Parts: sequence; C-alpha cells; structure tokens
Amino acid sequence: QVQLEESGGGSVQPGGSLRLSCIASDDTYRSYCMGWFRQKPGKELEPVAQIGGDGYAYYASAVKGRFTISQDSTKNTVYLQMNSLKPEDTAVYYCAARPNYCLSLLPAGTFDYWGQGTQVTVSS
Repeated sequence: QVQLEESGGGSVQPGGSLRLSCIASDDTYRSYCMGWFRQKPGKELEPVAQIGGDGYAYYASAVKGRFTISQDSTKNTVYLQMNSLKPEDTAVYYCAARPNYCLSLLPAGTFDYWGQGTQVTVSS
C-alpha cells in the first residue's frame, strides 16, 4: 500500500506561484499513475494534473499552461508547480495514486491511494 503526504500549500496573491510536493512511501509509485486533484468549497473533487511512470502528463483545461506536474524518482516525490494563480484556484489539493499508466486525465474514483490534502488560498 502506498502512503502519500502532501506539503507546500499556503496563501498567495493572484498572479503568484506555489509548488506542492507529494512524497510517496516507497518507490513502487514509479509504476503508478500519480495525480493531483482539488476540491473547492461545496464542489466535488476534480482532476488537476496526472503523470505516469512513462512521463506522460495530462492537465485539466483550467490549469493547462499555468500548472506543471513533474516527478523526481530519486526522492519518491511528485510536484505540482502552480504559476499565475487565480482566486478560482483556491481549494484543498490532494495527491493520489493508482497502479498502471494514466493514459488520459482520469476521475477521482479510479484512484486507490490518497494524501491528507493541503489548502491553497489565492486572495488579494
């Protein structure tokens, strides 16, 4: 079983940047699809970005061009670099994992392992 722990959330002004980190408990995550999801107040979980062990990445249209997902296998860590942040990016962000490749931007129900979440607030 893979355990995930997020960090890096916080408060930032519109136009600012944050980098979220997700540390996996072991290196089996390298064969997994790793994803970032977010949940806005009163809304359902929505996929933000996902990356497979093959390095292919997928993004939601709302964040494409502003967010970048990457992984560092030496640190068992997946990152979400968030630039040009907007107030509508405010949410709790979760890291998640599922076995096998991503193939496309997948819904939350297909992921097996989850972190505890980290709050991101974008406000002036």
